[in-house]
Amino acid sequence: MSEVNSDRQPWRDDGPAPREARAMHAMVLGKVGSPLAWQELQDPALGHNELRLRVEACGVCRTDLHVVDGELPNIVTPIIPGHECVGIVEAVGSGVSGVEPGVRMGVPWLGSTCGRCQYCREERENLCDTPTFTGYTRPGGYATHIVANADYCVPLPADADPVALAPLLCAGLIGWRCLKKAGVGQRLGLYGFGAAAHIIAQVARRQRRDVYAFTRAGDTAAQAFACSLDVTWAGSSEDLPPEPLDAAIVFAPVGALVPRALRAVKKGGRVVCGGIHMSDIPSFPYRWLWEEREIVSVANLTRADAREFFMDDACKNVHTFTHVYPLQEANHALDDLRSGHLSGAAVLRP
Repeated sequence: MSEVNSDRQPWRDDGPAPREARAMHAMVLGKVGSPLAWQELQDPALGHNELRLRVEACGVCRTDLHVVDGELPNIVTPIIPGHECVGIVEAVGSGVSGVEPGVRMGVPWLGSTCGRCQYCREERENLCDTPTFTGYTRPGGYATHIVANADYCVPLPADADPVALAPLLCAGLIGWRCLKKAGVGQRLGLYGFGAAAHIIAQVARRQRRDVYAFTRAGDTAAQAFACSLDVTWAGSSEDLPPEPLDAAIVFAPVGALVPRALRAVKKGGRVVCGGIHMSDIPSFPYRWLWEEREIVSVANLTRADAREFFMDDACKNVHTFTHVYPLQEANHALDDLRSGHLSGAAVLRP
């Protein structure tokens, strides 16, 4: 993982905000491994080239779990999680052009990049040496308000449901990048049928691919959910598909799924690991990798990914299946995601 740049915190927990100052509320991670706490904070300061948005909805991503549970490095607390954020621009900082108050924008995982390192110069900003990440190294969207770098926000349609849009800002964008990495093969396997997979399954079907959904053993509800989205086959991740796959995407953070996916792809097939964190991959016989099979990973996303996703015909009007929680119930939403009790995506509403 790249070195992360801990952006300045544009808020401090100094107790209740003074009468003359506006206040915001947020679910704050005060200590790694502890529940989030509901806090009143001073409205975030607005810096150069930044936007302040009133949050309409924020998706609950598995990466948020990795932050809360301390599975990512260099977590600086206190931090407000959340990076699938949909909001209305309330204020525009100096240096911002082309954005006016009242428009809807999305705040995704990639918060900023340096623009100078080798990766940025090569248009691979997802690998930037000193990035910032929303909800990880700069305050995120589990709040009533958020400040974001204007250059990394995503314009969103004013007439769409903000709850439906929220999961697209990570589950959709990361899923899209994984789908591109998987190549153009006909048979695509998806391991872990959650927020990202249920979006990308729809996109792949619109591309006329055959989709094979792999779930936890015995999870008939998840398999039925996958079948409702017109997948070709749904079954246990412990089983082989009825036909060899051209490629597979592993969304679940379970390292043991990687060798299983390798066994499911045909010669020359590719296994894409889509998560930012995964348990250790167990050893496996070389013959499962041989015959030019490949294992690749996807790291973060780029602004180009967002532009492509929201413009591609196969991605338009994708239906997101959501479970809505009040912002104060963020811990409940995280628990449901952690336990695997969700079909689709969880979304918080202030």
